[in-house]
Amino acid sequence: MKNKIGIIGSGIVGVTLANGFIQHGYEVMIGTNNSSKHEELKTKTNNKAAVGSFAEVAQFGEIIVLAVKGAAALESLQKIGIENLQNKTVIDTTNPIAALPPVNGVLQFTTSLNESMMEQLQAAMPHTNFVKAFNSVGSAFMVNPDFGGEKPTMFICGNNELAKDEVKIILQKFGWDIADMGKAEAARAIEPLCMLWCIPGMLHNQWSHAFKLLRK
Repeated sequence: MKNKIGIIGSGIVGVTLANGFIQHGYEVMIGTNNSSKHEELKTKTNNKAAVGSFAEVAQFGEIIVLAVKGAAALESLQKIGIENLQNKTVIDTTNPIAALPPVNGVLQFTTSLNESMMEQLQAAMPHTNFVKAFNSVGSAFMVNPDFGGEKPTMFICGNNELAKDEVKIILQKFGWDIADMGKAEAARAIEPLCMLWCIPGMLHNQWSHAFKLLRK
């Protein structure tokens, strides 16, 4: 089992997932290109995560978590260097949210329904194994989600089956039911789940929910 997790991004998602991986026995390095944040990140992870630059995190991690704003995703990966991510699994948590206000509670995206952000990342870095996950739920429920004993569903997709298997192991440890939607094109449907998840929050300040796929 791959045990070293590198997290690209120091916001609430990155810190939440870092602490989740630590809790479940992984070695973690969390990344920021702002050296003034190093001590803050050590404090937020109870000094249990190493802190480094994005490039250092990419070299450290056997599995990488991309947890930056969607608008910064491609640029962040390019700065790291394609060679540092070659053949690695990258868990893509990002959404292509536009810098525009929601319309009646609905976020605006920079992509169309015929191309997802993850497809753009995959096309730019064809030898990296992207897996979409953690994009359609709030950070408070990403690790050990508690819905009265009912496991919510995490929808994932990606082109590499072994990479998806690695992510499934993580999701099972984190307490999720998993729905594998297939190849990267499925991110066209998974990314807009972020819009749907946010509508109750935007309209009614209700943020404590998750999706569940019912099977028969």
